[in-house]
Amino acid sequence: MSKYARLLPALGLAALVSALPTALVAEESWSVAEPQGEFKSVQIQTTEGTWMSVDISPDGQYVVFDMLGDIYRMPAAGGEAELLRGGIGWHMQPTYSPDGEYIAYTSDEGGGDNIWVMKADGSEAWQVTKESFRLLNSPSWSPDGNFIVARKHFTARRSLGAGEIWMYHRTGGQGVMLTARPNDQKDLGEPAFSPDGRYVYFSQDSTPGPIFEYSKDSGSGIYSIKRYELETGEIETVLSGYGGAIRPTPSPDGKYLAYVARDEFQTKLYVYDLQTGERTEVYDNLSRDMQETWAIHGVYPAMGWTDDSKDIVFYANGGLHRVNVANQEVAAIPFSVETTKQVQHTLRQQQPIEESTFDVRMLRNVQVSPAGDKAVYEALGHLYVRNLPNGEPERLTQREGKFEQFPSFSRDGRYLVYTTWHDQEQGQVIVRDLRRGSERVLPTGKGKFIEPVFSPDGKSVVYRKIRGGYLTNPVYGLEAGLYHFNLNSDAPEFIAKNGSKPHFGSSNDRVYVQGWSASGPTLESIDLNDHSRRTLYTSSHATEYSVSPDGEYLAFAERFRVHVTPFVERGQPISISPSDRQFPVEQVSKRAGDNISWTHDSSRLYWSLGPELYSASLEGMFDIGAGEHELVADGTNISFSQDVYVPEQTVAFVGGKVVTMNGEEVIENGVVVVEGNKIVAVGERGRVRVPQNARVIDTSGKTIMPGLVDTHAHGAQGEQQIIPQQNWVMYAGLTFGVTTIHDPSNNTAQIFTASEMQRAGSIVGPRIFSTGTILYGANGPGYTAHVDSLDDALFHLERMKKVGAFSVKSYNQPRRDQRQQIVQAARELDMMVVPEGGSLFQHNMSMVVDGHSSIEHSIPVANMYSDVKQLWQATETAYTPTLVVAYGGIWGENYWYAHTNVWEHPKLSKFVPKRILQPRSVRREIAPESHYNHFNIARGAKELQDEGIMVTTGAHGQREGLGEHWEIWMLVQGGMTPMQALRAATIDGARSLGMDHAIGSLEAGKLADIIVIDGDVLEDIRQSDRVTHTMVNGRLFDADTMNEMGRNAKARQPFYFEE
Repeated sequence: MSKYARLLPALGLAALVSALPTALVAEESWSVAEPQGEFKSVQIQTTEGTWMSVDISPDGQYVVFDMLGDIYRMPAAGGEAELLRGGIGWHMQPTYSPDGEYIAYTSDEGGGDNIWVMKADGSEAWQVTKESFRLLNSPSWSPDGNFIVARKHFTARRSLGAGEIWMYHRTGGQGVMLTARPNDQKDLGEPAFSPDGRYVYFSQDSTPGPIFEYSKDSGSGIYSIKRYELETGEIETVLSGYGGAIRPTPSPDGKYLAYVARDEFQTKLYVYDLQTGERTEVYDNLSRDMQETWAIHGVYPAMGWTDDSKDIVFYANGGLHRVNVANQEVAAIPFSVETTKQVQHTLRQQQPIEESTFDVRMLRNVQVSPAGDKAVYEALGHLYVRNLPNGEPERLTQREGKFEQFPSFSRDGRYLVYTTWHDQEQGQVIVRDLRRGSERVLPTGKGKFIEPVFSPDGKSVVYRKIRGGYLTNPVYGLEAGLYHFNLNSDAPEFIAKNGSKPHFGSSNDRVYVQGWSASGPTLESIDLNDHSRRTLYTSSHATEYSVSPDGEYLAFAERFRVHVTPFVERGQPISISPSDRQFPVEQVSKRAGDNISWTHDSSRLYWSLGPELYSASLEGMFDIGAGEHELVADGTNISFSQDVYVPEQTVAFVGGKVVTMNGEEVIENGVVVVEGNKIVAVGERGRVRVPQNARVIDTSGKTIMPGLVDTHAHGAQGEQQIIPQQNWVMYAGLTFGVTTIHDPSNNTAQIFTASEMQRAGSIVGPRIFSTGTILYGANGPGYTAHVDSLDDALFHLERMKKVGAFSVKSYNQPRRDQRQQIVQAARELDMMVVPEGGSLFQHNMSMVVDGHSSIEHSIPVANMYSDVKQLWQATETAYTPTLVVAYGGIWGENYWYAHTNVWEHPKLSKFVPKRILQPRSVRREIAPESHYNHFNIARGAKELQDEGIMVTTGAHGQREGLGEHWEIWMLVQGGMTPMQALRAATIDGARSLGMDHAIGSLEAGKLADIIVIDGDVLEDIRQSDRVTHTMVNGRLFDADTMNEMGRNAKARQPFYFEE
C-alpha cells in the first residue's frame, strides 16, 4: 500500500471515518479522537508549558514542540505558536526529518501510542506503526530519512514493563528489533541515530538485577547511555556512573553527544566530545529528570541541535531555550499558545452511605446442593441456606462468637462440611448433619483451616491448612498444606504441601487441586493412597477448575467467564483456554462468575456473581450435531438486606475547638451532639443544649474535627479468605482517627466482605470502600482485564458493581481507547474510575481530559505550569498524590523514618506487631532534604488546590494510620496551611468519593464520624496524631486503648502480639 493511501487529515481520524462506508466503520467503532461521552471546551492561554519535547528544523527557521497533547511550531526566535496537530488524540515528541520535509511524532489517535509522520506544515499525517499492545514512542529519524527508530514497550506480569529499540520504514511495516530487553522491568529508550547511520544511541536503566525499584539513588548512577552498532549488532556503553546519563542527542556533524545527567540532585545539560571524551556542562538548571521513577516516554524531554552543530534547543522549567555550546550563552525562546481543548465531564456520583439498610452483595463460597434444591453461602461472617428457587435465606446455625466459612455439601446432600474461625481459639473443621442439625468437630488440632470437601462416598474430608501469621496469630501455622481426614479415624493425614481448591471427581482416592507452573495455574491430581501427583491441565489465566462429579467434564473460570469442556487425561499436561482447538470448549456465562458447583448427576452447572446465582444445563452440549447454545445472562438474587449497625446512645463533645471543615468555620469553645449515628447539633457552648442522657466527653484544650478520609488506602482484610474478628490494621487506622478508607486495589472477596461486616457491626473498622481487584493492563490470572471494546469494559465494570464496588481502578491499561471505554462504561453504570497514575505525565494528562474521577499517585514532574493548571481546573478530577510514595525521588515515608523514631510512637507500637514495625523503622537511611521529592510534589499539590482543584490524602497503606498524618504534615511542608491540609484529609476526600453530603464535615444531619485531638492542630499540625477519641458512625472508641465506649459497647479482645 502506498504512503498516500494511509494519509489522514490534520483534524484527525474522525473526518476520514465519517466518510467511510458503514460496513468499514463498524470494524473501528471506537475513535480516540471522537469518543463517546460528555464534553466541554476549555480555553488555554499560556506562555509557559510542562515537560515539552522540542526540535528545530534543519534550515533553522522553525521550532516544533508539544504541549498538552498538541503539536505546535513557531519561528526559531519564538513567537505565537501555530497548531499543527490537535484534537482529542494525544500527540507528542515531534522531530524533524533530516530534510525538514516531515515530522515524526507519537500519537494515540489510532487507539494507543504509535509512531506517526506528517508533513512539516501539519498536513497529510499517516500512521507508521500499528501496534495494539506493544506500543511505541520516542521516534528518531535515520540520516537518510527513510527509517525511524522508536522505543517499543513490553509488559509481562508487572505492568511497569521494559523497552526495546525497533526500526521501521517510514511508510510502515512490522519493523525489526535492534535491542532486546534484558528483562521485563528495567527500562530502555530515548533512541537516536548517529549522523553517519552507524549507531543508534539509547539510554538504559543499568542498575543491578531484573526488578524495577523506586527510590533509587541517582547519585550513584541509574541510567547509562549505550550505542548499538547496526552492522554488527554490538552494544557498548558510552556514558555511565555518577549522576547517570540520559537523552542522548548526537550533533549533526557527529563530533558531539548532548546528554542529560545529575550533579547532586540538580539535572544539567552536558556535551560529550566523541573524539576526546571531554565532558562539558552547558546548562546547569534543567527541570528535574525522571531517572528515579518509571519513564517509558523518556527520562527527559527530547531536544535538538541546530544543523551547524553550534546550538541546542531544549526545555527547562516551563520554557524553551537555546544554548551555544562553545560559550554556554543561553537565550530564551518565548512562545505563546492560545488553543481550545475538549475535556470530558468528570465521573462522580453521590454514594448513599447514609441509608439505614444495605443489600448484602458479597456472597462467598456459594455452593448448590447435589439435588439443586438449596444453596448455601457465607455472608457477614455466617453461613446462610436458601431453598431454591424461591426460598428466603436463613442462618444455618445460631452460632455467635465465631465466623463460619467454606461450606461444601456431601454428594448425597445430607451433610455439610465447613470451617470456623476465632481469633484466640483459631479454626475448626465441622461436619453438620443437615437433617438432625447435629454437628461433629473433627479432631484436626488447632490451626487455620479452609476449603474442606467430602469424598464422593462421604467417608472422608480433604481440607487445607494455611500458615497465616500476619493478621492472625502465627502459632499453629506449621505443616501447612492439604490434609485427608477419614471420618472413621482419629487424626488427619498430611498429603501435600501445595495446592488449593481441592475437590473430587468420580473417584474416592483421587483429589483434584489447583497448582501453579511457569505457564500459569494448573489442575493437578493427588492420589490419596501414595500421594503421587500429576499435572493434568495448564492455563495462562484460569482462576478456578472444577471436575464434574461423574468425571466427564471440566468446568473452569478464565478471564472471569465460566467455560466447560470434556475432561480427559493423556499422561502429560493439556494446555487449555477459551479459544482451545484441541477439544470443544463452551462458554456458558455471559456475565462473570465463580464458585462453580455441580448437581450430583453432572447435568447442571452452577456459579455465582455477587448476590446472584446462575445455572446452565449441559444436556446435549457436546452431542454430535449440537448447535449453538445460549449464554446464561440472568441469575437469581439469593441474598438479603441488612440493617446498618447504629449504637443506641447520645454523646456530647463539649468545650474544645471545633474545626468543622464547613468552609473556614472554627468554633473556639464548641459543642457537638450526636444521637445514634447522626450529628444533631454543632455550635458554641452555651448555645447548644446538651441532652441530660448524653455521655459528655470533656474536650477542653483539644480539637474536635471530622474523621480522616484516606482516599488511597491499602491493607490486608483477610488471610486467604479468613476474615479476622479483630483486624489490627483497621484498629491502627482508627486509633489515628482514620474513619473512612477507599482502597483502590484489594482482594475483591475479602474487602467487600469486610466492608459489609463493618457496616453490620460484626467487626470494628473505618468505613471500608474499594475498587476490589484492579482492572489490570498487564498479564496476571484473576487480574488481567482484557478490554477491546465498550462491551468488554461494560462486562468488567458490571462484575465489579455486582459485588459492591462503586469505583474501579483502571490499572495501566496500555491503550488510550481502552481507558476511554472504561470511562464510558462507568458513565453508563453510574460508577467512578480511579486510574493508576503510573508516573506517566502524558497519560496522567489524558486521563484528566478523558474524565477520570481522580489521578492516583503523584504527577511525576517536579513542577506543573500554567498549561496544566488551566486544563485541570476546568475539570472536577481529583488529585491524590500519595506523598508517602511520591514518584521522582526518595519516597516521602522515608523522610519520617529518617527524622522520627517511628517504632517508638505510642499508638503505632501498641497496635502494630513489633516484628512488622521494627524491621522497617529502626535502622534507617538519611539524605539531604533536597533529595526528598515529596516537598516538590506537595508544593505542586498546594498550587493545584489554589487553582480550585480537589486535592485529597492517600497514605497507600505504608504505615498503618500514621501514614495519613504524614500525608497531612507533608502537605503543610509543601506550603498548605493546616486548614488547607485538613481540608484535603476530610471534606475534599469525602467529596472526591461522592460522600460529602454525609461525611467530611461536622454539620447537623451528617453521619457522626468525629475525632478528638489532644492539642490545637491549626497552630501545630504535628499534633494531629494525638487522637484521644475516635467515633465512626456513632460508635465511640477510646483511641488510646481502642476500647469501645457506650451502653452496648463490645469489649475488645487482646491482639495476639499484645503483652
